[in-house]
Amino acid sequence: MRPLLLLFVAVSVFAADDTKLRIHELGKPGADKLADLPARYATFMSQGYGASMPNPVFRLSDLAFLPEGRRERLDLYVSYRRDFKVRRPGVLFIHGGGFTGGDKAEYRTASVSADLARAGYVVVSCNYVLGPKDKAGVWPRNIADCRDAVRWMRANADALGLDPDRIAVAGGSAGGHLAASVATLPGLDDAKDDKSVSCLPNALVLYNPGTVMAPFPGLDLKGFGAGLDKSKFGCEPTEISPLHHVKKGTPPTIIFHGKADTTVPYSTVEKFTEVMKAAGNRCELVGYEGQPHGFFNKAKYAETLAATDAFLVSLGYLPAKK
Repeated sequence: MRPLLLLFVAVSVFAADDTKLRIHELGKPGADKLADLPARYATFMSQGYGASMPNPVFRLSDLAFLPEGRRERLDLYVSYRRDFKVRRPGVLFIHGGGFTGGDKAEYRTASVSADLARAGYVVVSCNYVLGPKDKAGVWPRNIADCRDAVRWMRANADALGLDPDRIAVAGGSAGGHLAASVATLPGLDDAKDDKSVSCLPNALVLYNPGTVMAPFPGLDLKGFGAGLDKSKFGCEPTEISPLHHVKKGTPPTIIFHGKADTTVPYSTVEKFTEVMKAAGNRCELVGYEGQPHGFFNKAKYAETLAATDAFLVSLGYLPAKK
């Protein structure tokens, strides 16, 4: 693993209000080349951004990462750095929205991405194919889209100043399911994918995720499984259920979940954690008493982001904060 030089403000502070996002666009959305990133970044810093606004975050928006003809795009977030040759760890953040809505540019998704970038990560936030409610055909293309985003990060590691061996995939709710799926589900490669570039993450960070999409021995789904059938997914539910595909070597994982979640029962992540540990994998479950689905976006935002950073620091992604 390459040594990492800490180049950002020493204390990781995760903002809970709009005024602290401090995001500056590095260029026209969708029209920028990554090869120009270091030079463009240097130009912005020379204009006084570093002095007038400590540790700003810069964004390149609407970059193509899927085959020609696909409209989904991704955004890139980077923070202050002197040298793009110094490799930083990366995070792919996947938005939620019940597989039918949500967007990479929504405020909270942008907030998470900007705050993680400010802490020292190269952050990518991607869109993926969405579908109308109760209509089959979205799976497993949505999972494959997110796998392609990881491949894009590794393929462009030099231009991004990214360490390809330190990429975490994170997501909330539906995005948490997709993140877990990227790490656990086999196959799903498109014929055009460059399979010489790995799409597997090195770590997972899951916020109130859907890790179970089909019945599992010893797990009471408490009514959650009523709509989990082939007519909804367009494929067998077990094929897209991360719990059913956990094996030894599944990446280290941390899960944040509200114990009062009625959308995704807490019992599902308890079982996922149990199965992960039984397979010899590291899996930490952080439960929040009385918190519902989506709590991460509200009162516990700063707390969960700080814990996310601490987890990745424990894996050697960044030096420990002093």
